[in-house]
Amino acid sequence: MGKLHFLFLAILISSVSIWGQETDPVKEKALRASKNLTWEANQKLSSDNFITAEADYRKAISKSDENSVAPYNLGNAYYKNDSYSEAFGRFKQAGELASQKEDKHKAFHNMGNVFMKSKEYDKAIEAYKEALRNNPSDEETRYNLALAKELAKKEKEQEKDGDKEEEQDQKDKKEEDQDKEKQGDNKEDQEKEDEDKKNGDEGDQEKEENKEGEGDDKKEQPKQGQQPEEQKQPRPNQLSPQQIKNLLEAMQNEERKVQEKMDAKKVKGVKTKNVKDW
Repeated sequence: MGKLHFLFLAILISSVSIWGQETDPVKEKALRASKNLTWEANQKLSSDNFITAEADYRKAISKSDENSVAPYNLGNAYYKNDSYSEAFGRFKQAGELASQKEDKHKAFHNMGNVFMKSKEYDKAIEAYKEALRNNPSDEETRYNLALAKELAKKEKEQEKDGDKEEEQDQKDKKEEDQDKEKQGDNKEDQEKEDEDKKNGDEGDQEKEENKEGEGDDKKEQPKQGQQPEEQKQPRPNQLSPQQIKNLLEAMQNEERKVQEKMDAKKVKGVKTKNVKDW
């Protein structure tokens, strides 16, 4: 990612006017106090005393809004402690306060480094471009810009491939759901067909039974003019036993009379032959 530009500003006290204009004594005094605090914070940070260094940087920033070095150096301190969000805020503040192009270049360069850490490559590209506008000759910034572009390109390709993969996954899932739905419909149709077939078989069996029953009934039906079988048979107990006995005796008596008449007739009509002697 490249080294961080760490700026240590020497404390300069100037009481002369610039371009014929005198400086505001109050602002000058505040700027001088801010620079002194910045120098003390730099010393403490060099001694790995981050907590007191941070406090001095904050005091320096609050003393004067013309000191861009204090927020810049505090941003570097945050960056080294992996506090990238706080670091970005201080680098941005330093870039806004800086009046010199070189100071602006360093602030935007480090803002680009923060974006690279968070993998916001498009924002890093813009930050490095702004840094190069203030110092086109910095090769380190140019290298970081090229790296950011390459990573951004690769990220877009991966996103594109990811979108295609997601689209394919959705397509596969849709086809799978359609197959399941189709299988469900086929199963339902098969069950319906089996049910219809079962009902049809039962209906045919019932018809066959009805047909057979009708055939039996038809066989049992007497022909026209023919009495039913039970009418042909004598009805039991139609005559009493005494009546039957009297009837039999009467028939026997009648038969005997007839026989007697026939015997008498035979006796009367038979002619005798003379026996011839030979």
